[in-house]
Amino acid sequence: METTVTANGRKLPLALPCTLEAFLVGQGLLPRSVVVELNGEAVAPSEFSGRQLQAGDRLEIVKIVAGG
Repeated sequence: METTVTANGRKLPLALPCTLEAFLVGQGLLPRSVVVELNGEAVAPSEFSGRQLQAGDRLEIVKIVAGG
């Protein structure tokens, strides 16, 4: 089933079922290199593989940048 989610203000297609981890990888992001808020709730990286996305979910994804 295909639907959409909103990530950083952009509607993106999503094929369900889909975990948060699979979505991130599909967007070309390394799961350990981002911080994710799902529907206003911070999600720990250890939960990415078990968290299922739903139609209409809202994600805020921030890349972690190392350095000084």
